[in-house]
Amino acid sequence: MPSQPLIDTYNLFGETAELADVLHVETIRSRSELYDWELRPHRHARLHQLLVLTGGAGEADLDGNRHSLPPPCLINVPRGVVHGFHFGSGTGGWVITLASDLLDQSLAPGEGMRAPLDLPAVLPLPQGLQSLSARLFREYRSKDFGRAQMLRGLALSVTALAARAIAAAQGTDPQAPASPLFTRFEALVERDFRLRRPLADYACELAVSATHLNRIARQATGQPASALVRARVLREARRLLIYTNLTAAQIAYELGFTDPAHFSRIFAKGTGLPPRKFRQQLAESG
Repeated sequence: MPSQPLIDTYNLFGETAELADVLHVETIRSRSELYDWELRPHRHARLHQLLVLTGGAGEADLDGNRHSLPPPCLINVPRGVVHGFHFGSGTGGWVITLASDLLDQSLAPGEGMRAPLDLPAVLPLPQGLQSLSARLFREYRSKDFGRAQMLRGLALSVTALAARAIAAAQGTDPQAPASPLFTRFEALVERDFRLRRPLADYACELAVSATHLNRIARQATGQPASALVRARVLREARRLLIYTNLTAAQIAYELGFTDPAHFSRIFAKGTGLPPRKFRQQLAESG
């Protein structure tokens, strides 16, 4: 049984060093040409990416969902989302890579920016984002005084425009207040969803009752806290079924289940198909 998922997790397109700058900006061409314009599915544990496509064409795979990329468009790739691309030769635009620490420091919990940015999305390019991205790219390549401060300011403007566009496309209220407690709960779930922790453990670590935690989760999402934990487990299971050759039993153990049959029942209840049927349907549709 593998000790970790067989989905490539990179800091930046196969690089293993930490992101050395406050962010990274490069043209789509500069990286894609090295791989014949095709980047196979992978994910970034601590990086958020925005792709600004200005010309050409392509196709994106975001967590198993296929999207055509008619220019000009914006592709939002939150941390942890499995993504791959096939670009037409000569496709233009930029890849903006932001360290999660930069976003965590810049986005206050009560401002409502985090929720839309956490959604993988492909949408028409928001007005003003192309010129802003071009300016960010020029500043990134410069060595001028105050460069790091300019990069942080421009990056925050780019993410604000992206969040505004995603929220509008989703029909959500970007001004809806976010609970700091719920934000902490989300971070704990992301850290520990493989451990199969009971909800009472999460509540205890947050110094609240399970009842209060459920109330906060319902206010934020309309769902109880336990459903959010289950949804995170199912999302990872779906990724592993799509992007790896692990058996259903191996995936069950990877996600902290001691009984693969129990995992299969949970997966079937959450997705409508048992794991093997889910993978079979993927093969038939591919």
